[in-house]
Amino acid sequence: MNTVATQPATQALFERSIDVLACPYCGGGLRYDGERIHCLGCDKSFNVDSGIPQLFAPHDPAQQKGDVTEIVKAFYEENPFPNYDDIDSEATLMEKATRGVFARLLGEQIPQGALVLEVGCGTGQLTNFLGMHYNRRVFGSDMCLHSLRLANGFRERCRIKNAGFTQMNLFRPAFKPGVFDLVVSNGVLHHTADPRGAFESIARLVKPNGVIIIGLYNKIGRLTTDFKRFLFRVSADKLSFLDAHMRNKNYNQDRKRAWFYDQYKHPHESKHTYSEVIEWFESNGFEYLFSIPKIEAGAFSNDEQLFVKHDKGTRFTRFLTELEMLLQGGVDGALYIMIGRKQGGSRSA
Repeated sequence: MNTVATQPATQALFERSIDVLACPYCGGGLRYDGERIHCLGCDKSFNVDSGIPQLFAPHDPAQQKGDVTEIVKAFYEENPFPNYDDIDSEATLMEKATRGVFARLLGEQIPQGALVLEVGCGTGQLTNFLGMHYNRRVFGSDMCLHSLRLANGFRERCRIKNAGFTQMNLFRPAFKPGVFDLVVSNGVLHHTADPRGAFESIARLVKPNGVIIIGLYNKIGRLTTDFKRFLFRVSADKLSFLDAHMRNKNYNQDRKRAWFYDQYKHPHESKHTYSEVIEWFESNGFEYLFSIPKIEAGAFSNDEQLFVKHDKGTRFTRFLTELEMLLQGGVDGALYIMIGRKQGGSRSA
């Protein structure tokens, strides 16, 4: 992979790509005057915090108190996930990312010149990894400024010029519809009050023939996590060693705490089936491409083609895949990935 860490960082990504940004209130185009961002369609203006446009608009301004978005936002401001405890350079981030086969394949298979958005990027490790490529632009968005500062701080230290970060609410996107070749939202939608509505909101950002990737907790596979959560609660967390991540000697205490709180102390989550997500895809003009774990027979391999159409199976075969997740102990919290392509347009990936 060709990287840009040694190239001089000039304009921030949002300055070079201001044409794809949009006002989260009215959808109008934006202008940057070197200090603040101004909407061309209404009287709103927005702060830029150390290179991070603050384009967050509340989902429901009249009912912010008790709103799930605000509750989850507060949780991640206090508990950013994941952290950078074992990552101090471009090389260590790349080494960590490529240990995971999915991240490596994604980095290799994204088309040349692609415009990519990660929704709910957290501390931005995937955004920064994908942004190391010389011939793509990768935005990471999140509602938590604390997490974004960690993400952008790493980006600046490593001079990754093709990545950039924006604070936004996914229900009120700060980007124009139909501009992204790829939208990724892994482990995010199930922490919203309306996961399907959240999917529909970010799906509108994908251009025709573009790809969406979402990661969700599985309704069946996550039963193991639900049982552990019960045990931890009644034991006042004295049984936390039952989670393999908490026994991992390669994790420091900050990393263990980040994992434990994200999995077992989160204030809101929902769970979803393969068939449910396929219905989301088809109702919004997407065709199913691939999933991890796979629906069809066979283990996930080192050379899977993520953007090639695979068999979506039947409700029964999809149920068997979910049952296998449960029997394997709900590995990684039973998070599964679904990939779909927006129909229409000429195919380039």
